Amino acid sequence: MTVLEAIQKSTDFLGKKNVESPRLQTELLLAHVLKMPRMKLYLNFDRILTTAETDALRELVKRRGQREPLQHIVGSTSFCGFEMAVSRHALVPRPETEMLAELGWQWLGKHSTPNTQHSTSNCQNAVPSALDFGTGTGCIAIAMAAKCPNAKITALDISAEALALARENAARNTVVGRIEFLHGDGFAALASGARFDLIVSNPPYIASAEIATLDPEVRDFDPRAALDGGTDGLDFYRRLATEAKNFLKPDGKIMLEFGDGQADAIKTIFEMEKWIVEAVQEDYSQRARVLVARR
Repeated sequence: MTVLEAIQKSTDFLGKKNVESPRLQTELLLAHVLKMPRMKLYLNFDRILTTAETDALRELVKRRGQREPLQHIVGSTSFCGFEMAVSRHALVPRPETEMLAELGWQWLGKHSTPNTQHSTSNCQNAVPSALDFGTGTGCIAIAMAAKCPNAKITALDISAEALALARENAARNTVVGRIEFLHGDGFAALASGARFDLIVSNPPYIASAEIATLDPEVRDFDPRAALDGGTDGLDFYRRLATEAKNFLKPDGKIMLEFGDGQADAIKTIFEMEKWIVEAVQEDYSQRARVLVARR
């Protein structure tokens, strides 16, 4: 079987399984099997696959047809240009979350006092500090640590398995020494008197009853604890609005990702707790996605 024939047959199979973008998914899986860039497949359409390659592709396509996420199958995903290992223990990083990470490192850079001895194009430092609340794969913390090398980043999660994955990703991206990893249930895991210039979070925000209606890739493979935001999806925002103020420096900010249609409710939650909501940022598809607030 040639590369082109394998693509065509696998695309047809995934299409019948209601997998979104079946041709693209097939090409990414085959590129993974052949250990070559996806676009190079187009220069090798006539190449005959070996029996081992054919069997390997068939197994991966079968898994994708069972709606296992592509990222789980290949074992990683890209986030802000950094390669992140993924597993069932943490939410697969989404493209829209890249905006939250970028807002975080940009603000840390602007907030820092210039230091001529330690400077990068992204962050000139007087050791600003940031907390990634519910770090999961560690993607946000790692991106901020890489872009602001002298910042003090703390990554917090209730899941020990997720923290192990985050540490692995930090080591993979050579920032493990710049991040403190804390295991515990929210702010209770922090040392007394801990204060941060910035708190960022992509908390669970799916209403409990809606989880059953999600795509199988999310419903069956992302950890429920990373999805379930309570009856109306807003439990963690109430918690953050109430508790985060005790861990933020006077001139600090909080930046939170949220789901479609939640902007007004979350803005109200924070304003009732005497926060000043500075902005509600749209993502790349012009959907309200990130709340920025200060005390």
